[in-house]
Amino acid sequence: MSFSFFRASRPKTPQELVRAIKDSLMGLDTKTIVEVKALEKALEEVEKNFSTMRSMLSGDADVEATVDQNPQLALEMCKEDIIPLIIHNLHLLGWEARKDLVFCWSILLKQKVGSTFCCVEYIENHLELLDYLVVCYDNKDIALTSGNMLRECIKFPTLAKYILESASFELFFKFVELPNFDVASDAFTTFKELLTRHGDVVSEFLNAHFDEFFNLYEALLISANYVTRRQSVKLLSEFILETASSQIMKRYIVEVQHFKVVMMLLKDSSKNIQMAAFHIFKVFVANPNKPPEIKAILAKNHEKLLSLLHDLPASKGGDDEQFEEERELVIKEIERISRLVNLER
Repeated sequence: MSFSFFRASRPKTPQELVRAIKDSLMGLDTKTIVEVKALEKALEEVEKNFSTMRSMLSGDADVEATVDQNPQLALEMCKEDIIPLIIHNLHLLGWEARKDLVFCWSILLKQKVGSTFCCVEYIENHLELLDYLVVCYDNKDIALTSGNMLRECIKFPTLAKYILESASFELFFKFVELPNFDVASDAFTTFKELLTRHGDVVSEFLNAHFDEFFNLYEALLISANYVTRRQSVKLLSEFILETASSQIMKRYIVEVQHFKVVMMLLKDSSKNIQMAAFHIFKVFVANPNKPPEIKAILAKNHEKLLSLLHDLPASKGGDDEQFEEERELVIKEIERISRLVNLER
């Protein structure tokens, strides 16, 4: 007596799975979307195929992942133009399907065929897909999914460079202040990745778009939203003090308008914002080539500044000694400049 009907079905090959994924995604057509039962059935099929893809890429209790299959799966996804289908149908996918997609996305982007990351190369040839993922922050239902996908893309310099230089980058200045806290926080996380992941790429971008960028960034630094101000001043202190950004820093610290904004942040009611602002302020003060206007501002406000500096809280990161040394140096420099300016009068 044969019990062959109890045997598990043969696992799909990468080619078969990609064809199944494509068919199920293409099943989400206009006709299906307006018919509730048809849409539910089509989405179930997509979810099942994404679950199978996750198993193929990482393995599970029933399926052992085969390393050789992963590059083949990624290559087939590109050949069959699955990536645009996935991205343009994000708004229709259910929670489980999106969860499996985010997991698979990070693995697929890392797959090499020969010396090439084939999915990354595909996106490089279809860069409008990155713009679409950025715009998805406007849809709170898929914003976190698209954010996760974007951050995986940003790990690759060519894709990060495109987003920075694209028209859609400016949208981040809006998205980081969206009323939905989770979406705004996720957008800021992506924004931070763009400005800190690849120092040379960021430096090149800021050199080419210095005024345009910092005019937009200033609005974040003076935002009425406390979280936005705190995150923005902290991020500024991180990326502008990077070695790769040395030329940017030199341009930034001779601009009187930027100095005034940092001084204002130094007076913020939040101690966290004050401390982050101090790390930028100290660079302005330590600059050996301070413009006369900045020297004049320091001299005119030296009493208030010294009072503010004395009232700054000790560092919470165990660097109290370094902070005290830096504060003392800044105080001495302000006193020196005040004396010099007064003598010149």
